[in-house]
Amino acid sequence: MQPLQIDAQRLWDTLMETAQIGATAKGGICRLSLTDLDRQVRDWLKAQCQALGCAVSVDEVGNMFARRGGKNPYLPPVAMGSHLDTQPTGGKFDGPLGVLAALEALRTLHDHDRTTNAPVELVNWTNEEGARFAPAMLASGVFAGVFTADYAYARTDRDGKSFGKELKRIGYRGPDKAGAHKFAGMFELHIEQGPVLEHENRMIGIVQGAQGVRWYDLTIAGDEAHAGAMPMKLRKNALVGAARMIERVDAIARDLPNAVGTVGMIENKPNSRNVIPGEVFLTVDFRHPETMGLDWLEAQLRETLADVLPPLQLSYRKNRIWASPPVHFSPDLIDCVRVAVETAGFSYRDIVSGAGHDSVYISRVAPTTMIFVPSRGGISHNEAEWTTQEQCAAGAQVLLNAVLEYDRRLCEGRP
Repeated sequence: MQPLQIDAQRLWDTLMETAQIGATAKGGICRLSLTDLDRQVRDWLKAQCQALGCAVSVDEVGNMFARRGGKNPYLPPVAMGSHLDTQPTGGKFDGPLGVLAALEALRTLHDHDRTTNAPVELVNWTNEEGARFAPAMLASGVFAGVFTADYAYARTDRDGKSFGKELKRIGYRGPDKAGAHKFAGMFELHIEQGPVLEHENRMIGIVQGAQGVRWYDLTIAGDEAHAGAMPMKLRKNALVGAARMIERVDAIARDLPNAVGTVGMIENKPNSRNVIPGEVFLTVDFRHPETMGLDWLEAQLRETLADVLPPLQLSYRKNRIWASPPVHFSPDLIDCVRVAVETAGFSYRDIVSGAGHDSVYISRVAPTTMIFVPSRGGISHNEAEWTTQEQCAAGAQVLLNAVLEYDRRLCEGRP
């Protein structure tokens, strides 16, 4: 059977068209979840899918599903998609590319009158970014059983408006229970949001999984004193201790392959020009693709605190506030992506996601994997975010190829 080719220009035109819904002056998108702009782009997507003969349904937390029927209606659908909500100063590609490439795949199947064995389904997940309603990946989390629907409904934005009421207001609180919808598998195309593919001049990233994350709050305590009257040798300067810890956190992460470590927040007290700092609060973010790596990083942090701070006559408190385990995506779906890339003839590399995505949660309830395309300069969550037309088209082609490969395997009775 002749391989299907997506329409690169149509995909690009669709990306640019929908980017006008919430367009910013600097060329990005501000389309926060459950706003009128979100409703507008949802209505647009629904109309496009229905024009292809797809049945569109919505679950209780606003996740959208557009199903194109297959030869065997008893098989669960092969899903593909991402999200349409953005950051307040988001780019054109983070999220929308995955949804609109899925739409292009449906259009291509429609154009060629190709009927798959299993149904094929486009998915638009609600509130992936978490920019308006925290936490991120909220509705895919409900779908996967991480959160309850009531928990989602109770989330509020900075104006006190609730997720539940806003969902109902825009008309996208559907009747279906989240998670009752079953997938045979789920593919998500996404921009890398990092510099690796561009740096290595690779077109496609075959995503093996997502890094585990551990967050820590540290409080370092010393004594406030007059900056002029307290001799250096008698000082208990909490900021000196914090500075040394920041440097050590960076060094710890550099010592372990594939690890990253970040001190992203620091609060100095009393933060006065002529007072020796008496207390410093800082955060530590460690990430690694393996649990053993996270354990090692945590052990090094614990040992470093005990090594660095007591000699400075400083005390400390450490609290691990969040732990997200590493995610390993489905080997069967990863293999389908590998076949899809090789069929298309694109350069590629295996890669691990450093960011969270809806697929991280969906992998708990269905075979899942992701496909990455380059991000210029590794920039994302930024109006300057950019992925070329050629790169977007390559990702969409691999997405379609992978879906068809997986569908073929399902027909043969093997994943």
